[in-house]
Amino acid sequence: MTSSAGPGPSSGVPTPATAADRLPVPPGSRRSRRAASAADRPPEVTPPPADAQTGTIPRVGAGRRRTVLVLLAMVAVLAAGGLVAGLSWTPEPSEPPRAATADERARLSAMRVTNYRDLRAGVHVTAGAGATRVELVGWVDWSRSLAYLDVGGPGAGAERGLLQATPAVTVLRPDPDAVPTPATPPLVPPADRWRLHDLPVNGGLGPVLDLLFGLAADRPDPAGDPAAVRWIGRDTVEAEPVDILQAPATGADRGAGGQPRHWLDRDARLHRLESALPGTGPVTVVLNRTDRPTLRPVDPLGGHPGLPRVLGPAEQGRWDRLPARLRARGGATVTLTAPVGTRTNLRGSGWVDWIGRAAYLTVTDLVVPDRRTLLRRAGGRTTRQAAPAGVVGGTAEATGRPPLPPPARGWRTDPARDELAVLLDAALGAGGAGPAGTVRRIRGDNLHRRAVDVVEVRTARTVLRYWIDRDGLLRRLELRTGAGVWAQLDLSPGRVPRVGPAPARPPSARPPATATGR
Repeated sequence: MTSSAGPGPSSGVPTPATAADRLPVPPGSRRSRRAASAADRPPEVTPPPADAQTGTIPRVGAGRRRTVLVLLAMVAVLAAGGLVAGLSWTPEPSEPPRAATADERARLSAMRVTNYRDLRAGVHVTAGAGATRVELVGWVDWSRSLAYLDVGGPGAGAERGLLQATPAVTVLRPDPDAVPTPATPPLVPPADRWRLHDLPVNGGLGPVLDLLFGLAADRPDPAGDPAAVRWIGRDTVEAEPVDILQAPATGADRGAGGQPRHWLDRDARLHRLESALPGTGPVTVVLNRTDRPTLRPVDPLGGHPGLPRVLGPAEQGRWDRLPARLRARGGATVTLTAPVGTRTNLRGSGWVDWIGRAAYLTVTDLVVPDRRTLLRRAGGRTTRQAAPAGVVGGTAEATGRPPLPPPARGWRTDPARDELAVLLDAALGAGGAGPAGTVRRIRGDNLHRRAVDVVEVRTARTVLRYWIDRDGLLRRLELRTGAGVWAQLDLSPGRVPRVGPAPARPPSARPPATATGR
């Protein structure tokens, strides 16, 4: 049976060309452009003939695509199997703890000497856990027995802020508004707001600081029971292999509980310490052996030590002329900073009168900042009275000057000659006969952008330091207190009001006795 449709392109039989197709085509015509465009197109691919039974045209490459899909499925299965195997893989057990070798025991014994010879290191201490955790970040200088730390953490409380400490004394610059997370302290510590701090013996920062200072010694630890030192395992600290050694507390850390663990490298350098302290809980000390700047003690701790020596000719000349120069100025406005005890942190301001040989100040104690006292020192005697309400301004850290003129009544005599009286007597004496004792220059320094020489005078009972500028004027006077810190009196020489007590009235003239007769 013959189809009614004529032959066409789908039948695969070529059709005869029409008359229009046989005519020549002018170049540039629309028809010529269509012909050229058709010539540029790729030749059409003739599809394969339809299946005789189904009438469908088979897909080209279907078998190849099935092969690719099978391969991808196999890769996915293998990858999933490898992932499961990786997650369920358990590493081989590490070497079990054992008794330490002789070399390991020797390194542990030499650890404190190594710290002492390395001078100092950066530290990050975590003491306690949970809401009582305290963190300390900063440095410890074992060669000078000085720690400089920023105290933070949720359990810091009133101790939040900057801290400097020696084994005997701790001064704190509280900052209750600081963020809980501590940061590295500034290399140049702030000069103000430092106060003597009383650390508790049990719990708190006291035992933690003792632990830090106890990590250094000038001689190895004595040999103990070899069986008591255990090798726990190996670790890596900053790409350096270390051994973890556990041993009973020795040296200055005998107060530590449990068995402290030490992360030691091949050179007997400590990188980490884990211990426990009674009243504090777990303590972790991480040392940064490469972070070791030179630390400067704050002024209450004496400032940097310098190089003590005898006075040079120019320094000796300024020292000899000091009393006359001060008397020529008449007096000085003074500011007092005297941490004379853990419970007595005095601040004050007022005047020193070298002509009238009297000192007059308003003094307050940081422990009781709302209570201010008027104090006058003259003739080797101290008199006091409560500051009138609403008269004295200022804050606990910067007490206002006392009222003028000084009250005429209400003074009571203080018979005791305390350290504040010693400091004021030294200030008054600097404008008199001058200080006596063994004199030496401690160092050069700067005070309020003035170059000064710090001159120390030692006697059998006192140690005083005079800060003298290049003009030969006294700018600061320091007294080493019994608490181990330096009380300071900053001076600005110049004219001052009359602050001495009123001169005693001479006895009234009495008429001479006359003889009378009877």
